[in-house]
Amino acid sequence: MAKKYIDVMDTTFRDGFQSVFGGRVLMDDFFPAVEAAKQAGINHFEFGGGARFQSLYFYLQEDAFEMMDGFREIVGPDANLQVLSRGINTVMLDTGSREMIDLFAKMFKKHGTTTVRNFDALNDVNNLAFSAEMIKKHGLDHEVVVTMMDLPPGCKGAHDVNFYEKTLRNILDSGIDFDSVCFKDASGTANPHKVYETISMARKLLGESVHLRLHTHETAGVSVAAYLAALEAGANGIDMAASPVSGGTSQPDILTMLHATKGTNYNLGDLKLDKVLKYEERLKECLSEYQIPPEATQVSPLIPFSPMPGGALTANTQMMRDSGELGKFDQVIAAMKEVVERGGYGTSVTPVSQFYWQQAYANVMFGPWKQIAPGYGRMVLGYFGKTPVEADSEIIELASKKLKLDPTTENPLDIADRDETKSIAHWTKVLEEEGLETSDENIFIAGACDQKGIAFLKGEGPLMIRKGKENNSNSGDTDMAGNYTVVVDGKQYSVQVAEGEGDIQIAPAATVNAVAEAATPAVTTAGKGATEINSQTPGNVWKIIKNPGDTVAEGDIIMILEAMKMEIDIAAPKAGKIASINVNVNDSVADAQLLATMD
Repeated sequence: MAKKYIDVMDTTFRDGFQSVFGGRVLMDDFFPAVEAAKQAGINHFEFGGGARFQSLYFYLQEDAFEMMDGFREIVGPDANLQVLSRGINTVMLDTGSREMIDLFAKMFKKHGTTTVRNFDALNDVNNLAFSAEMIKKHGLDHEVVVTMMDLPPGCKGAHDVNFYEKTLRNILDSGIDFDSVCFKDASGTANPHKVYETISMARKLLGESVHLRLHTHETAGVSVAAYLAALEAGANGIDMAASPVSGGTSQPDILTMLHATKGTNYNLGDLKLDKVLKYEERLKECLSEYQIPPEATQVSPLIPFSPMPGGALTANTQMMRDSGELGKFDQVIAAMKEVVERGGYGTSVTPVSQFYWQQAYANVMFGPWKQIAPGYGRMVLGYFGKTPVEADSEIIELASKKLKLDPTTENPLDIADRDETKSIAHWTKVLEEEGLETSDENIFIAGACDQKGIAFLKGEGPLMIRKGKENNSNSGDTDMAGNYTVVVDGKQYSVQVAEGEGDIQIAPAATVNAVAEAATPAVTTAGKGATEINSQTPGNVWKIIKNPGDTVAEGDIIMILEAMKMEIDIAAPKAGKIASINVNVNDSVADAQLLATMD
């Protein structure tokens, strides 16, 4: 009797890269490994979307559409190339307008995509309907998603089998057109028993003909058990990655799952051990210069208490490491339980995972609930849709007061459509003013990435990758020679370290950021004001809105930081006049760093 065929999607080049490197891997470095994966018999890849769209423009100065075209050329016309999309956000940091969501589907179809995995972190089915319509309109396969996690111990109200059944029934009742169904556990915290019961429920509800799969991470150490439970319950597909970007914060390794299913009735994609071994050897060679953070390779027993997706965990720890705040990581993780519980139990996956992280970080740094992170506050107020359960009334009231916003039940798409800055016409005008081509691709890049997209198109963005030998030893004979880029007070420097008595040369990072620095105005100041405005979190300066001399009202946005994949508004704490702007666009900023002053 033939074994049951299980479709395997290789997540190495999207979720693997995101979970281990924060998405920062250059296409020319990994394309040879794509060819090796093809030779190993893999024909279903996650190759883009999610944070791997913006990270190319933010950090790598590469065009995601060019990367997607190159990937398709390598694997050929018949491979299933899949991307990740966040419902009404698609691959943007914020809710997109209807016309931008339509443009997303059009562009991703044009550039080689077969399937779009489409999820909403709140499991608000209304947030899936329009994006699903556009996905199907442009001839793409639509994989609709129910997002999963385990709640921290002692929390109740959502994320049990009944909740997932209600969500799935809402999808079916809504008439959303889909080709497959995925249960997505970005934090890897859903316990295997619940996975079995959930997939069994879904199989019974969907019937035998619907393709049903599970996505999870090894972060909490139960991914292999969860996959085996899903297969036993009737799943048709699972996601895996290849070493060295497997395990830990990523998906379980292909070789691990082949071993785990020995002697069973499952055929994992017709994959053979010897061919997969050659593929993983080639991938290891391709990534040999990249620094792998130690937390990316570890299982964390604390994650079930404070669910944090693998793709967000390493991005956040790297940011804390860069700013010297890594010692507070355990405190922030511990603070997440209350943030999750009082925030309405949205699934801990982008963007909600970032809202949780930012609020937990603020609670640790500034005292419990002294600050409301803008994303978290807007979420509990209803600006991103309906949370699984109503957020804590005290937090809603506090968020409304701090953000000066009323709670809403309005469709987020209607709000986005009224925002001129989210229109195609707005970004067409911006491109024309910058002397840039107004192609569909450029419009979407600018709309999705804002000022960093414009900087990329003008050739002015910084290159920010982590390569070089990782120093994990305290011994005196460790080889630390090489070229390094360091950040001091928001400025990048290229540092050349030589062995022995060789010279150590330090200079501004001209090879990294020369064009950007030439194009970016110097810090503008007209004298320090009496009121200092400091950053609430480490990050990068995304956009500067006000200038010295501008009159502002309390709550007016002065600048926007980009931190942990989200935009952070920096608002005027009072009415007055801007005295100085103390940072530039693209500067890296540390926690509590001075950003501006006012009188």
